[in-house]
Amino acid sequence: MSAFDDLYAANAKFAKRFADSGLTGRAARGLAVVTCMDSRIDPLGLLGLKAGDAKIIRNAGARVTDDVLRTLVLAVYVLGVERVLVMPHTDCGMAKVTDPDVHALTQERGVDTRSLEFHTVPDQNEALRHDLTRIRSTPFLPQGMPVAGAIYDVHTGRLTPAPF
Repeated sequence: MSAFDDLYAANAKFAKRFADSGLTGRAARGLAVVTCMDSRIDPLGLLGLKAGDAKIIRNAGARVTDDVLRTLVLAVYVLGVERVLVMPHTDCGMAKVTDPDVHALTQERGVDTRSLEFHTVPDQNEALRHDLTRIRSTPFLPQGMPVAGAIYDVHTGRLTPAPF
């Protein structure tokens, strides 16, 4: 028995009712959403979207890293994205630790992660402001492209637009 058998069985059921084979891979609503990997977040559902409407980019803390910028460039120039929403959330684990904390935790298990930057979030508003500025100022994306930030509340389901 595999540690993944439950997932393969669920996929077999899913495939029987799968109806999205006609989607093109382009963002039908011209949207990319950068959000956290937290499993409490359903980006399509909370934004009133469906499969094929948007590109969803997820990582720990919804941070705009070099890889997220690379992905946004591809999304804009290849996959029809015309606007970007950066959407971190309340009660985020990345706001509860620091990079040194994570390094210490891994070191306890004999793993040296000092070559990695975890982009923890000591101040969520400042991190969001930084990440929005990073997207807005990169020379790799169209100037003036709509870019917004909003914080999703995992306890109420509400999205609060950032004022910056």
